[in-house]
Amino acid sequence: MRFLHLQSSLQACVGVLALTISNASSYGLNTKSKHVGEYIAETGFYQSLTLTDEEPILEKRSEFQDIQVMNSVYYGKVLILDGVIQLTEKDADSYNEMMVHPAMMAHPKPKRVLVIGGGDGYVLSEVLKHPEVEHVDHVDLDGEVIQVCRDHFSWGNAWEDPRVKLHIADGAAFIANATDSSYDVIIQDSSDPYTWDDETGEKIDLPSKTLYSDAHFTNISRVLGEKGVFSFQAETFNIESDLEGIVEWRQRALDVGFSDANYGTISISSYPTGQIGFLLCRKNPVSSPSIELVKKRFDQIVKLGKETTYYHPTLQQTAFALPLWVHRRIYKSPTPKIGLLEEEHEVVDLEVLPQADIQSPQ
Repeated sequence: MRFLHLQSSLQACVGVLALTISNASSYGLNTKSKHVGEYIAETGFYQSLTLTDEEPILEKRSEFQDIQVMNSVYYGKVLILDGVIQLTEKDADSYNEMMVHPAMMAHPKPKRVLVIGGGDGYVLSEVLKHPEVEHVDHVDLDGEVIQVCRDHFSWGNAWEDPRVKLHIADGAAFIANATDSSYDVIIQDSSDPYTWDDETGEKIDLPSKTLYSDAHFTNISRVLGEKGVFSFQAETFNIESDLEGIVEWRQRALDVGFSDANYGTISISSYPTGQIGFLLCRKNPVSSPSIELVKKRFDQIVKLGKETTYYHPTLQQTAFALPLWVHRRIYKSPTPKIGLLEEEHEVVDLEVLPQADIQSPQ
């Protein structure tokens, strides 16, 4: 989940959207309004989001962090951990659906799934929409966050599904001890691996850095089956330091044995610059279903009454179509391509996607 610092001023970490909860009238604002401000400082690009100062719906301290649930007129309920926005009811679908469905659809039959992080349960709820799923291990460090989300968010019953086994544990340690080739899909919904000191601009490593390490990526590859797919949170390309991270993590995934690693983009208003992305890594791209099969699987989900509000099958291709300058930075290639389809697959010509037969970056 994106880190969004809760502060009483416009100061924030580089590339991090600050949520300021204060007396709105001090900004000359209506108490039912929101205010977004931004400025450039020596340490980088700063943004802030100001909400009204209503009392939290819930406020408590777990063993690991402060937990708040607040209400926003525009965004609905907002989950905040240690002063950091994790999600909002209004646009949580954007991020979570795209973290899940492109990865699930990239595997021919995702029966066994591992979710690392995502204590709010939204990623888990999206995984469970796929009827092929037989078992999901969900690993998160803080059981109290899970309980709060059970109580306060509409998707909070995901853990009641008999296919789910919840593990209150460290994600890196769990994967290090997992059996080889035990999962089809792994989805890592983690917090940012680093931040910056507000005054010095010095880069500060955060605990989740271990989830982006060589050792962890090697373990991820090891516990995935031969057709395995790994999707993980990969920041925004609009901030230089984040873009550098995308390039680094993509190369790391390739170095540990993934055949390809493609950056998909997501539009989400409550995150810095209104954009975030994920890296989708495949061990065997040839095994990925054709767009025709993806459409059939998606239709089955809809028929089961488990519709999505952001993801649709054409995004299996178009989410990976990037601005030219971004493509050149990430892939070091002058030729943009889109999609996750392989050449031997027949491509269905979709009216909304006249270039659906163009292949993904390698």
